[in-house]
Amino acid sequence: MGAFRKLTRWKQALSREECLSILTAEKRGVLAVQGEGGYPYALPINHWYDPDSGRIYFHSGKFGHKIDALARCDKVSYCVMDGGTPNPGNWWLDFRSVIVFGRLTPMEDHQKALDISRQLSYKFTKDEDYINHEIEHSGPGVAVYALEIESLTGKLVHER
Repeated sequence: MGAFRKLTRWKQALSREECLSILTAEKRGVLAVQGEGGYPYALPINHWYDPDSGRIYFHSGKFGHKIDALARCDKVSYCVMDGGTPNPGNWWLDFRSVIVFGRLTPMEDHQKALDISRQLSYKFTKDEDYINHEIEHSGPGVAVYALEIESLTGKLVHER
């Protein structure tokens, strides 16, 4: 575990349990990797948080900018936000956000990767026929990455 900054707005900090609840409930976030030429590369991506392993999993293709960046450096950050709560009569929202720092590594066990892809699919649909079709046809080209959480922080954000 590295040295990670403490929240500046500590009064707005979420508990670890609240952070994990957001990771479990939300479907998407933004993954940031160290891109080419020193530029960050951030992309929206689907995830599945596994409470048993304490890891966040992502499915991916086997080639591309993200994969090249991860081959150079496995350190990433991942940000997830909930949908927010409106403040009656006002334009702003209060929402909760979670930021994870850790190392993202490819899974070597392809069968386990397909099982995780199935779990990720359940966040979007319970249609077994659809999921089975996708795994059968897309499964051979799927890579799954596991994010080992080194730092997990969350806070309540007041947009106003």
